[in-house]
Amino acid sequence: MKQKQETLVQLHNISISFGGVHALSHVSVDLDEGEIIVLMGPNGAGKSTVLKSMFGIYHRDSGSILWHNQPIEPVAHEMVKRGISYVPQGRQIFKSLSVKENLEMGGITIPSRKLLNERMNDVLELFPDLREKINQSSGSLSGGQQQMLAIARGLITDPKVLLLDEPSLGLSPKLVKQVFAKVKEINDKRGTAIVIVEHNIKSILEIVDRAYLLDKGKLITVDTPKNIMNSTLLQDVFMARV
Repeated sequence: MKQKQETLVQLHNISISFGGVHALSHVSVDLDEGEIIVLMGPNGAGKSTVLKSMFGIYHRDSGSILWHNQPIEPVAHEMVKRGISYVPQGRQIFKSLSVKENLEMGGITIPSRKLLNERMNDVLELFPDLREKINQSSGSLSGGQQQMLAIARGLITDPKVLLLDEPSLGLSPKLVKQVFAKVKEINDKRGTAIVIVEHNIKSILEIVDRAYLLDKGKLITVDTPKNIMNSTLLQDVFMARV
Protein backbone atom coordinates (compact mmCIF):
# COMPACT_ATOMS: atom_id res chain seq x y z
CA MET A 1 0.00 0.00 0.00
CA LYS A 2 1.20 3.50 -0.81
CA GLN A 3 2.25 5.97 1.86
CA LYS A 4 -0.68 7.94 3.28
CA GLN A 5 -1.34 11.11 1.28
CA GLU A 6 -3.84 13.96 1.49
CA THR A 7 -7.45 12.78 1.41
CA LEU A 8 -9.20 14.20 -1.66
CA VAL A 9 -12.78 12.90 -1.40
CA GLN A 10 -14.70 11.60 1.59
CA LEU A 11 -18.21 10.17 1.75
CA HIS A 12 -19.47 9.93 5.33
CA ASN A 13 -22.48 7.73 6.14
CA ILE A 14 -24.14 8.29 2.77
CA SER A 15 -27.71 7.03 2.41
CA ILE A 16 -29.68 7.16 -0.86
CA SER A 17 -33.08 5.74 -1.68
CA PHE A 18 -35.19 5.51 -4.82
CA GLY A 19 -38.94 5.15 -4.40
CA GLY A 20 -38.53 4.02 -0.82
CA VAL A 21 -35.91 1.39 -1.72
CA HIS A 22 -32.52 1.88 -0.06
CA ALA A 23 -29.72 1.96 -2.66
CA LEU A 24 -27.09 2.96 -0.09
CA SER A 25 -27.32 2.78 3.67
CA HIS A 26 -24.74 4.63 5.78
CA VAL A 27 -21.82 3.99 3.40
CA SER A 28 -18.48 5.71 3.96
CA VAL A 29 -15.71 5.86 1.34
CA ASP A 30 -12.54 7.92 1.16
CA LEU A 31 -9.95 8.42 -1.57
CA ASP A 32 -6.40 9.63 -0.99
CA GLU A 33 -4.21 11.52 -3.41
CA GLY A 34 -2.55 9.19 -5.96
CA GLU A 35 -4.51 6.16 -4.81
CA ILE A 36 -6.54 3.54 -6.72
CA ILE A 37 -9.53 2.06 -4.92
CA VAL A 38 -12.05 -0.45 -6.21
CA LEU A 39 -15.73 -0.79 -5.34
CA MET A 40 -16.78 -4.44 -5.56
CA GLY A 41 -19.93 -6.42 -4.96
CA PRO A 42 -22.80 -8.23 -6.71
CA ASN A 43 -25.27 -6.53 -9.03
CA GLY A 44 -27.39 -4.09 -7.06
CA ALA A 45 -24.80 -3.72 -4.31
CA GLY A 46 -24.68 0.06 -4.74
CA LYS A 47 -21.28 0.43 -6.40
CA SER A 48 -22.31 2.70 -9.27
CA THR A 49 -24.54 4.67 -6.90
CA VAL A 50 -21.46 5.54 -4.86
CA LEU A 51 -19.74 6.91 -7.97
CA LYS A 52 -22.78 8.89 -9.07
CA SER A 53 -23.29 10.40 -5.63
CA MET A 54 -19.63 11.40 -5.56
CA PHE A 55 -20.01 13.14 -8.93
CA GLY A 56 -23.33 14.80 -8.14
CA ILE A 57 -25.62 12.75 -10.40
CA TYR A 58 -27.50 11.22 -7.47
CA HIS A 59 -28.39 13.29 -4.43
CA ARG A 60 -28.15 11.74 -0.99
CA ASP A 61 -30.87 11.49 1.63
CA SER A 62 -28.35 11.88 4.43
CA GLY A 63 -24.64 11.90 5.13
CA SER A 64 -21.92 14.29 4.00
CA ILE A 65 -19.43 14.64 1.15
CA LEU A 66 -16.09 16.39 1.59
CA TRP A 67 -13.58 17.64 -0.98
CA HIS A 68 -10.16 18.42 0.52
CA ASN A 69 -11.81 18.15 3.96
CA GLN A 70 -14.41 20.82 3.13
CA PRO A 71 -18.13 19.92 2.94
CA ILE A 72 -19.61 20.30 -0.53
CA GLU A 73 -22.89 19.74 -2.36
CA PRO A 74 -21.81 17.89 -5.53
CA VAL A 75 -23.15 19.13 -8.86
CA ALA A 76 -21.74 17.39 -11.93
CA HIS A 77 -20.42 20.41 -13.87
CA GLU A 78 -18.95 21.89 -10.70
CA MET A 79 -17.19 18.62 -9.89
CA VAL A 80 -15.44 18.77 -13.28
CA LYS A 81 -14.14 22.24 -12.36
CA ARG A 82 -12.98 20.93 -9.00
CA GLY A 83 -10.98 18.21 -10.73
CA ILE A 84 -13.20 15.11 -10.80
CA SER A 85 -13.95 13.31 -14.07
CA TYR A 86 -16.56 10.56 -14.50
CA VAL A 87 -16.43 7.85 -17.18
CA PRO A 88 -19.81 6.07 -17.19
CA GLN A 89 -20.49 2.42 -17.87
CA GLY A 90 -20.92 1.19 -21.43
CA ARG A 91 -18.36 3.09 -23.53
CA GLN A 92 -20.61 6.10 -24.00
CA ILE A 93 -18.71 7.84 -26.75
CA PHE A 94 -20.12 9.85 -29.66
CA LYS A 95 -19.84 7.17 -32.33
CA SER A 96 -20.75 9.49 -35.21
CA LEU A 97 -17.86 11.80 -34.31
CA SER A 98 -14.16 11.27 -34.93
CA VAL A 99 -11.70 10.40 -32.19
CA LYS A 100 -10.47 14.00 -32.20
CA GLU A 101 -14.00 15.39 -31.95
CA ASN A 102 -14.76 13.10 -29.00
CA LEU A 103 -11.67 14.37 -27.20
CA GLU A 104 -12.67 17.94 -27.97
CA MET A 105 -16.09 17.28 -26.45
CA GLY A 106 -14.38 16.09 -23.29
CA GLY A 107 -12.47 19.36 -23.15
CA ILE A 108 -15.44 21.65 -23.81
CA THR A 109 -14.82 23.50 -20.53
CA ILE A 110 -11.14 24.18 -21.31
CA PRO A 111 -10.83 27.96 -21.80
CA SER A 112 -8.44 28.12 -24.76
CA ARG A 113 -7.76 26.19 -27.94
CA LYS A 114 -4.04 26.18 -27.18
CA LEU A 115 -4.56 24.55 -23.79
CA LEU A 116 -7.02 22.07 -25.29
CA ASN A 117 -4.46 21.02 -27.92
CA GLU A 118 -1.80 20.63 -25.22
CA ARG A 119 -4.11 18.46 -23.14
CA MET A 120 -5.01 16.35 -26.17
CA ASN A 121 -1.33 15.78 -26.98
CA ASP A 122 -0.62 14.82 -23.37
CA VAL A 123 -3.47 12.31 -23.33
CA LEU A 124 -2.57 10.84 -26.71
CA GLU A 125 0.92 10.08 -25.36
CA LEU A 126 -0.86 7.53 -23.18
CA PHE A 127 -2.99 6.22 -26.05
CA PRO A 128 -0.82 5.89 -29.18
CA ASP A 129 -3.43 3.72 -30.93
CA LEU A 130 -5.89 6.60 -30.71
CA ARG A 131 -3.36 9.04 -32.14
CA GLU A 132 -3.07 6.83 -35.22
CA LYS A 133 -6.86 6.94 -35.62
CA ILE A 134 -7.39 10.57 -34.61
CA ASN A 135 -9.53 11.45 -37.63
CA GLN A 136 -11.33 8.11 -37.83
CA SER A 137 -14.99 7.68 -36.89
CA SER A 138 -15.23 6.50 -33.30
CA GLY A 139 -17.95 4.03 -34.22
CA SER A 140 -15.46 2.15 -36.40
CA LEU A 141 -13.09 1.49 -33.48
CA SER A 142 -12.88 -1.88 -31.76
CA GLY A 143 -14.58 -2.30 -28.39
CA GLY A 144 -11.26 -1.99 -26.58
CA GLN A 145 -10.34 1.14 -28.50
CA GLN A 146 -13.72 2.68 -27.74
CA GLN A 147 -13.16 2.06 -24.04
CA MET A 148 -9.71 3.62 -24.26
CA LEU A 149 -11.28 6.63 -25.99
CA ALA A 150 -13.86 6.97 -23.21
CA ILE A 151 -11.06 6.98 -20.62
CA ALA A 152 -8.93 9.36 -22.70
CA ARG A 153 -11.83 11.77 -23.01
CA GLY A 154 -12.21 11.69 -19.22
CA LEU A 155 -8.57 12.69 -18.84
CA ILE A 156 -8.70 15.75 -21.11
CA THR A 157 -9.49 18.10 -18.21
CA ASP A 158 -6.43 16.77 -16.35
CA PRO A 159 -8.49 15.63 -13.34
CA LYS A 160 -7.14 14.90 -9.90
CA VAL A 161 -9.74 12.14 -9.55
CA LEU A 162 -11.01 9.74 -12.23
CA LEU A 163 -14.21 7.77 -11.62
CA LEU A 164 -14.48 4.64 -13.80
CA ASP A 165 -17.69 2.61 -13.91
CA GLU A 166 -16.99 -0.95 -15.09
CA PRO A 167 -14.46 -0.15 -17.85
CA SER A 168 -14.04 -3.87 -18.61
CA LEU A 169 -17.73 -4.40 -19.41
CA GLY A 170 -18.19 -6.48 -22.57
CA LEU A 171 -14.47 -6.85 -23.27
CA SER A 172 -12.49 -10.05 -23.84
CA PRO A 173 -10.09 -11.22 -21.09
CA LYS A 174 -7.12 -10.01 -23.15
CA LEU A 175 -8.63 -6.54 -23.57
CA VAL A 176 -9.57 -6.41 -19.88
CA LYS A 177 -5.91 -6.83 -18.97
CA GLN A 178 -4.97 -4.07 -21.41
CA VAL A 179 -7.52 -1.69 -19.92
CA PHE A 180 -6.38 -2.40 -16.36
CA ALA A 181 -2.73 -1.95 -17.39
CA LYS A 182 -3.66 1.42 -18.86
CA VAL A 183 -5.48 2.42 -15.67
CA LYS A 184 -2.33 1.60 -13.67
CA GLU A 185 -0.19 3.54 -16.15
CA ILE A 186 -2.43 6.61 -15.79
CA ASN A 187 -2.08 6.41 -12.03
CA ASP A 188 1.71 5.94 -12.17
CA LYS A 189 2.51 8.57 -14.80
CA ARG A 190 -0.06 11.25 -14.00
CA GLY A 191 -0.62 10.64 -10.31
CA THR A 192 -4.37 10.56 -10.92
CA ALA A 193 -6.40 9.13 -8.04
CA ILE A 194 -8.88 6.58 -9.36
CA VAL A 195 -12.12 5.04 -8.10
CA ILE A 196 -13.10 2.03 -10.18
CA VAL A 197 -16.23 -0.13 -10.10
CA GLU A 198 -15.44 -3.65 -11.30
CA HIS A 199 -16.68 -7.23 -11.51
CA ASN A 200 -13.36 -8.69 -12.69
CA ILE A 201 -12.24 -9.15 -9.11
CA LYS A 202 -8.98 -11.07 -9.43
CA SER A 203 -7.52 -8.87 -12.17
CA ILE A 204 -8.50 -5.52 -10.65
CA LEU A 205 -7.14 -6.45 -7.22
CA GLU A 206 -3.69 -6.70 -8.80
CA ILE A 207 -3.54 -2.93 -9.39
CA VAL A 208 -5.49 -1.28 -6.55
CA ASP A 209 -4.39 0.01 -3.15
CA ARG A 210 -7.62 -0.64 -1.25
CA ALA A 211 -10.83 -2.52 -1.91
CA TYR A 212 -14.36 -1.75 -0.73
CA LEU A 213 -16.84 -4.63 -0.69
CA LEU A 214 -20.53 -3.71 -0.77
CA ASP A 215 -23.71 -5.74 -0.71
CA LYS A 216 -27.36 -4.65 -0.75
CA GLY A 217 -26.38 -1.00 -0.33
CA LYS A 218 -24.19 -1.58 2.72
CA LEU A 219 -20.44 -1.53 3.18
CA ILE A 220 -19.28 -5.01 4.20
CA THR A 221 -15.57 -4.28 4.57
CA VAL A 222 -12.65 -2.20 3.32
CA ASP A 223 -9.20 -3.74 3.26
CA THR A 224 -6.02 -4.32 1.28
CA PRO A 225 -6.30 -6.43 -1.89
CA LYS A 226 -4.21 -9.18 -0.27
CA ASN A 227 -6.41 -9.39 2.80
CA ILE A 228 -9.57 -9.36 0.72
CA MET A 229 -8.31 -12.21 -1.48
CA ASN A 230 -7.22 -14.25 1.53
CA SER A 231 -10.54 -13.88 3.32
CA THR A 232 -13.80 -15.72 2.70
CA LEU A 233 -15.83 -12.51 2.44
CA LEU A 234 -15.79 -12.32 -1.36
CA GLN A 235 -17.04 -15.86 -1.74
CA ASP A 236 -19.59 -15.42 1.05
CA VAL A 237 -21.08 -12.26 -0.47
CA PHE A 238 -21.22 -13.49 -4.06
CA MET A 239 -22.37 -17.01 -3.23
CA ALA A 240 -25.19 -15.60 -1.10
CA ARG A 241 -26.68 -14.15 -4.28
CA VAL A 242 -26.66 -17.46 -6.20
